[in-house]
Amino acid sequence: MTARNKLMITPPYAVEQSLKRLGADLRTARLRRNLTLDDVAEKIGTSRRVVADAEKGKPSTGAGVYTAILWAVDLLAQLDEVARPENDAEGQTLALSTERARARVKKELSNDF
Repeated sequence: MTARNKLMITPPYAVEQSLKRLGADLRTARLRRNLTLDDVAEKIGTSRRVVADAEKGKPSTGAGVYTAILWAVDLLAQLDEVARPENDAEGQTLALSTERARARVKKELSNDF
């Protein structure tokens, strides 16, 4: 059986490491709150195995699961900061390079058909 998505089998190294760190951090947060895998699974409406997979940083675990676990351990607000446009220095530079220096006169639309 072959996977449809290569990301699930061999993600880029940086992605793999980031998911593993996220999973480990979620596990730490869960344990600090004295929550079991079952507690979190019940709270987010999934199975214990899905939570364990997220804590292992498995790429096949959906973003919704990671988000729900963040919610379960009251860390969801931090996710709001991940890709904020004002924190994207490269994106801001690219946006500035494509902004117009002056406005153009709009052409009137013709009603002739």
